Amino acid sequence: MIGTLHIVSTPIGNLGDITLRAIETLKSVDLIAAEDTRTTRKLTTRFDIRTPLTSFYEHNKGTKADYLIKALREGKNVALVSEAGTPGISDPGFSIIARAIKEDIPVTAIPGPSASIMALVLSGKPTHKFVFEGFLSNKSGARRKRLEALKKEERTIIFYESPHRILKMLKDLLEIMGDKEIAVARELTKKFEEVRRGRVSEILDYFNTKGVKGEFVVVV
Repeated sequence: MIGTLHIVSTPIGNLGDITLRAIETLKSVDLIAAEDTRTTRKLTTRFDIRTPLTSFYEHNKGTKADYLIKALREGKNVALVSEAGTPGISDPGFSIIARAIKEDIPVTAIPGPSASIMALVLSGKPTHKFVFEGFLSNKSGARRKRLEALKKEERTIIFYESPHRILKMLKDLLEIMGDKEIAVARELTKKFEEVRRGRVSEILDYFNTKGVKGEFVVVV
């Protein structure tokens, strides 16, 4: 009998956000494939989950996918977890999910936290129509080109951004899209959670003065 690939959403910061079903699944499967085993080990230790861990991240996803597919075909149940949040959203999990589906391996999902949706509802921006853009390119030309292409987008746009690029991204946003009202969220569910709402220029000035730390979600 073929095993099942379980896509398990995990907390984006506060470990208390894990669901009972996620804990039960992580305890019952034969193997957990984790984007960051160090982060996942904190979770498994907290909830006394003793299932073996294996890494599955951007730089080993090619060879490790073969290993996971083989395990599934041998009847083992595998849980896929990202560093935080829902696997497959801006992480390498998408590749193993797509391959499992293509090879007729059963796939199911255990829903849970997502930084993009949390930031959207906290932003105060329209939620009835939105588009998720994920991370823009770290190359200035490609990033600016994508922002240009989104200038006429009428739906709310959600971006992810790293602390190393957030100021450059906001500068490009100001120059290309204008001084729009936006929301920027960081460290969601964590001790220093913060959501700033205002014009791009105001938020840019704020983070230029305060400095940047944590992972960011920008809602335009």
